[in-house]
Amino acid sequence: MVIADMVKNGYYTIIKETSTVFIEVRVLMANRETIVHRLVIVKNQIHRWVDIVFPEQRQVYKHLIGSGSLATLRLFPMPTDLQKLTVRQVIDGWKTVMKRHSGERRAGELLVLATRSVGAKHAEKAYKLHIQQLLAEFDLAMEQLQVIEDDVSTALTRIPLAKPLLAIKGMSTLSVAGILGEAGDLSGYAHGNALLRHAGLNLAEASSGKWKGQMSISKRGRPRLRHALFMATMALIMNDETFKRQHEVNVKTKSMKPMRSVMKLCGKLARILVSIARSGEAYEPNRVLPMKQIA
Repeated sequence: MVIADMVKNGYYTIIKETSTVFIEVRVLMANRETIVHRLVIVKNQIHRWVDIVFPEQRQVYKHLIGSGSLATLRLFPMPTDLQKLTVRQVIDGWKTVMKRHSGERRAGELLVLATRSVGAKHAEKAYKLHIQQLLAEFDLAMEQLQVIEDDVSTALTRIPLAKPLLAIKGMSTLSVAGILGEAGDLSGYAHGNALLRHAGLNLAEASSGKWKGQMSISKRGRPRLRHALFMATMALIMNDETFKRQHEVNVKTKSMKPMRSVMKLCGKLARILVSIARSGEAYEPNRVLPMKQIA
């Protein structure tokens, strides 16, 4: 009866069909999120493997997932493999898998550290099989990630709104794809606040009876859209002068907590995106500055 009464009084909205290209972008970005999750797991397992088998490798390579470190893990992962080689043989091995090798100095350091390594000395065959499978899974995830990102870029070329959004300094292809894939056609939103409600970034108060709670974001919406708006805002704060200055004013002048300032700028970004979609005009940083700052 409550639902029927709300429909009778007109408290409802008609669901709009989402265009196929937006659905395609949404599916691609959801698939990308799954692959990124797998990739993070594989990277963590590679770090764990190095800590067990050849922890001294961290003294040579600051980043274990870099090209030089991965080449070493592919060719001679165990310290005992390096103990049998010379500096020239290590360099010749590197040349077979990468164009620019790590150099004689690092090769010499690896050989010295391999002789006094405190890593695992047993089950070498099992450890080698493990790292081979981890590297194979890493390569597969990277290849799949590249395919998906290429498809996302191709799909965005079929969305007219994507071009002016990508022209904004700090808005990457993945940021635009994440927002458009989850939000759909932004011109269908009456205001930026509607986009915020769709993402669950609108303010809500948890109150009951005489008890009054604090205001906080509702988080009742699309989590991927919420994440995309947040990451896009963080990128704009670092790259766009308007957002950077506004964030500094919020934190230093208005004594606002940094995260609260970011949430406020998320609302600003949502209003800008909807305005661009509805008006068809390009983004002009000075137009979104407060009047006092423009003067």
